[in-house]
Amino acid sequence: MHPSFKLLPTTLLLVGAVTATQVQAVEVIEERIATEHHELRLERIASGLEHPWAMALLPDGRYLVSERPGGLALVDETGEITRLDGVPEVNARGQGGLLDVVLHPQYGDGDHDWVYFTWSQAGRGGTATTLSRARLDGEALVEVEEVFVQDRYSDPGRHYGSRLAWLPDGSLLMSIGERGSPERAQDGGDHAGSILRLTETGGVPEDNPFVDDEATLDALYTLGNRNPQGLTVATDGTIWSTEHGPRTGDELNRLEPGENYGWPEVSLGFAYTSDKRIGRDSAPGMRDPVHVFDGRFAPSGLAEVTSDAFPAWQGDLLAGGLLSERLERLRLAEDGSVSSEVILDGQIGRIRDVRQGHDGYLYLLEDDARGGLYRLVPAD
Repeated sequence: MHPSFKLLPTTLLLVGAVTATQVQAVEVIEERIATEHHELRLERIASGLEHPWAMALLPDGRYLVSERPGGLALVDETGEITRLDGVPEVNARGQGGLLDVVLHPQYGDGDHDWVYFTWSQAGRGGTATTLSRARLDGEALVEVEEVFVQDRYSDPGRHYGSRLAWLPDGSLLMSIGERGSPERAQDGGDHAGSILRLTETGGVPEDNPFVDDEATLDALYTLGNRNPQGLTVATDGTIWSTEHGPRTGDELNRLEPGENYGWPEVSLGFAYTSDKRIGRDSAPGMRDPVHVFDGRFAPSGLAEVTSDAFPAWQGDLLAGGLLSERLERLRLAEDGSVSSEVILDGQIGRIRDVRQGHDGYLYLLEDDARGGLYRLVPAD
């Protein structure tokens, strides 16, 4: 059942949120957006977020939003923002900072009320992608503990990866970019340029694909990844990632344990300063992308649609784009082909994150110095 709406003179809506007792003030950005299957309304829940990077929807309907300069914002049902105490000091140089944030799959049961977040930590003359977890207590993080730190601190300050996604068995996937040094993605003795699979406490699952390979670190799940900033586990257990290529060549990959995704030996992109192609189209022993985005998409944020609010999109993927400012819907056919539809094209700017909330609606973050938290709902 869709919420009922009351139009106010200020163009604000009063919208029923997760429970009947919660009322949320939102600003309507576009009343009706036509797509192939659904008509949508675009709403802004909050603004004034400083380069927001990721969001998690708490069970009580509030939102946790990471801000790249180092703030973790708690956004309530009125759009009011409170920055939490207790966040580690991040290094926000370049593309670094406070990055992804997810809840433990059993968050809310009292025993597993952990918030997991990735961030760039300074040390040893460089920075390292780090995974920490903490508990939320009022307006602060408490019991903050480092769960995992990549093995090499290094410059330059880019390509941290940092997306997180839980597998059905309770293990945690974490992406780490190649940190701007392409050769690291093919080095099995380096966490950079890979997807990791960890336990909830940062250990290595005993069935990881490389645990018996002395030349490859035990935590690696895949390698040959450039800078994956979209990551989701579908309801059927398949793992999908969107990855920044060089100029053009941005990819959608289906991740399989132990596979090599080619960077920089295989690529469909070009150098930034010339029209020179980087790598080959394909190579033995390396996985090709399932889909390559048109132009300079710059992917960030990926979610599977499972909500009854969007019945025609069941099982489709929604991918956010930064430079392109697009939200694309990707439909995966049984023959392996992918069709796409542009859902948003510049309405909110650089799309950094895409999530489906437990209320069934779709949430987006705008990457800007005064960015916003947005929601897509059925227009009816």
